[in-house]
Amino acid sequence: MNSENKNYALPIAMMFALFFMVAFVTSLPNPMGVIVKNQFGASNFLSSLGNAANFIAYAFMGIPAGILLSKAGYKRTALLAIAVGFTGVGVQYLSGQMGNFMVYLIGAFVSGFSMCMLNAVVNPMLNTLGGGGNKGNQLIQFGGSLSAIGATIVPVLLGILMGDIMEANIADANPALFIAMGIFALTFIVLFVMDIPEPHRAEATAVKEKSAHGPLSFRHFVLGAIAVGIYVGLEVGIPNTANLFMTSPADNNGLGIAASEAGAVVGTYWFLMLLGRLAGASLGSHFSSKSMLIFVSFLGMILVALAITSSIQTVVSMPTFKSDISIGITQVPIGVMYLILCGLCTSVMWGGIFNLAVEGLGKFTAMASGIFMVLVCGGGIIPSLQGFVADKAGYMASYWVIFVCLGYLLFYALVGSKNVNKDIPI
Repeated sequence: MNSENKNYALPIAMMFALFFMVAFVTSLPNPMGVIVKNQFGASNFLSSLGNAANFIAYAFMGIPAGILLSKAGYKRTALLAIAVGFTGVGVQYLSGQMGNFMVYLIGAFVSGFSMCMLNAVVNPMLNTLGGGGNKGNQLIQFGGSLSAIGATIVPVLLGILMGDIMEANIADANPALFIAMGIFALTFIVLFVMDIPEPHRAEATAVKEKSAHGPLSFRHFVLGAIAVGIYVGLEVGIPNTANLFMTSPADNNGLGIAASEAGAVVGTYWFLMLLGRLAGASLGSHFSSKSMLIFVSFLGMILVALAITSSIQTVVSMPTFKSDISIGITQVPIGVMYLILCGLCTSVMWGGIFNLAVEGLGKFTAMASGIFMVLVCGGGIIPSLQGFVADKAGYMASYWVIFVCLGYLLFYALVGSKNVNKDIPI
């Protein structure tokens, strides 16, 4: 094979762009929820439906995405995912032109299909382009950092574009949507003309081994899959509800903070996730996944409890990303600061849960990964539940939903992650 002599710098750069885009597009429903809430007079629950539509798509596409990857290969799957992503963002743009909430939800749902497909392909494709081993892992870690950067930029950018929150509409987000469509189009063209190695593509004549067992035969995997859905939900729910709380007017139980200021605060949450991932990568060789998940889950519960019980009148000066992308100071209630600090905790949870859940699965690991993608739909369910509670009991009271979710992750790390099915042949 002479593939080792080929220069894959350009497709690697495109994979980095897709890592960025997955986070960028997935983060759009958060600030867009603030827009549709004001443009259409939506409740907190309805404003979270764009996020729910984006993540519910994973429930439909998780397993098909894995099958498509094995049948069609990296390149074709990536090209199809990019085309779907371009379409989804395009539909969201049309919703702004039409001023139609349902069209916006359809666009978010289509975008979710694309994000699921891209999540299934970008990690193994980047690892392959890097030649596997340490180089492949290094590229994936760098890609993950770009994801955090994409998630950091979105709330800041959308906050700037919104201007006066009371007059904001979906069309104000057009520049961000144009950026997304432009990157999708460029990536599609580059990947279409490039030759991509496909070492793991399933052979049509491969003999399929039948087994009486599967990933769902393992208790620790089932509980871990639930933990993944809960994790994605709380990771998204924490900043989503904080953004709604800060931007809602005082007569609607909010703080009435300008959208640009609130976007800077929420962007800081995602930036802390970036720092947490970098710290987690360096500490991963010294601490087990179990001990790390125990620590961050417990710390997260403490921070959320402090946020709920703290007085709104107690204000602190918090370092944040300002509208010109510089570091500045924003005045926020101390409870909001506690919630933003949770980004340090959520940053390392995915890896810890994944490692614990697939431990001892052997040949069932690939199938387990597909099931994990399905459970990512929790990113739509938990924030919607939190939005419903916020409508009934208030923004800060809704964080008891997050507290309970963190409690489940702590239970999983302490008890549920133990493999009690070691008798199953793997």
